[in-house]
Amino acid sequence: MRFLRELLPTLDLSAFHARYQAERGRPPYDPEMMLGLLLYGHMRRIRSSRRLAEACRRDVAFIYLAGRSTPDFHTVAEFRKRFTEETRGLFVQVLKLCQAAGLVRLGHVSLDGTKVRANASRHKAMTYGRMLSREKALEAEVTRWQEEAEREDKAEDARYGPDDDGYSLPPELTESKERLRRIREAKARLEQEARDKAEAAGKDPDKAVVRDKEQTNFTDPESQIMHTPDGFQQCYNGQAAVDASSQVIVACELSAAATDVQRLIPMLGRIIALNGEAPAQLSADAGYASEANFAALDSAGVYATVALRRYHHDEPPGADPGRPRAKAQAPAPKRASRRWRHTNAMLERLASSEGKACYKLRKETVEPVFGQVKEARGLRQFLRRGLAAVESEWTMACTVHNLLKLQKASAMA
Repeated sequence: MRFLRELLPTLDLSAFHARYQAERGRPPYDPEMMLGLLLYGHMRRIRSSRRLAEACRRDVAFIYLAGRSTPDFHTVAEFRKRFTEETRGLFVQVLKLCQAAGLVRLGHVSLDGTKVRANASRHKAMTYGRMLSREKALEAEVTRWQEEAEREDKAEDARYGPDDDGYSLPPELTESKERLRRIREAKARLEQEARDKAEAAGKDPDKAVVRDKEQTNFTDPESQIMHTPDGFQQCYNGQAAVDASSQVIVACELSAAATDVQRLIPMLGRIIALNGEAPAQLSADAGYASEANFAALDSAGVYATVALRRYHHDEPPGADPGRPRAKAQAPAPKRASRRWRHTNAMLERLASSEGKACYKLRKETVEPVFGQVKEARGLRQFLRRGLAAVESEWTMACTVHNLLKLQKASAMA
């Protein structure tokens, strides 16, 4: 906490101060103090705005950090919402401090992804086909209630006179109209996504068709159903590239992609952009394996070890990966086509002693970091909704992780 209090004045917070332009009303709380609350809250597993506001009144460490200021939970929540983009920029500043302290060497970097649950239930999702059937049923229900309301209005006018307002809707009608509105919004969202995908593929967007099994979530539409150890849940996919020498996160990202394979190239670009060069070595699990990814790593001059899916001894290369497997497994066989030359080279590398030693570093580099972020600091579910908001949460968690590594290095110096 003292380390954080000393570090905050050294950060460039001009982007925060630039947003305060109005001179009327009560002066705002200092962004340095508000950031200190958010960062220290992540360290202490306190992320809720209400719990942070309470801690400013009851917890000595928070009282010291806030300088006896007592922002209410509305202020904390509004600050976090207003400065979503600016708080993401803190990761870069803290990473540069880690680089200056010699904690980032880029000798070996391990890349992995982890599923973090969204602030939404998978039971609040609905497929496009289900939306079509429910839309018709709700339209019929709303029409029935409206006709019944009109009949009751006429009967009440005859009984009580024309001065009775007759405009109040029964609760059943209000609920049905709200459900119908949300279904129509979700349906329109899926149709627009289908048109965008068709246009990106060079097809006529007006002829785009939404599959009946396509689904969206009413609570957080940008999250996706993903497979987790607890079954299928509504999640986001958090990515982290970790330096093996210090366990400092050298690049991070959050996306709604359910699989990791499409995130390797963007993450490689982030590593180079944030650190000025590509790592000498990179390891990743089989979720990142693809010929395109191997080609990109080779072009960047990275000695990569990325695991490949394993096969039955008698399983052909084109077999269905989802079918039941026997216990005895063998490495994936080589493919004859020159089109798979990078994959074949990866097979040979993984079989070598140097490749095995390189890949062995993966488990002891990136997986402990996810354990610290999710278990030690409690980030198993996001509090906010929407990709931009939860990406800010994920980046804040990665920033705090690096701050703690920097603190430990400073204490040992």
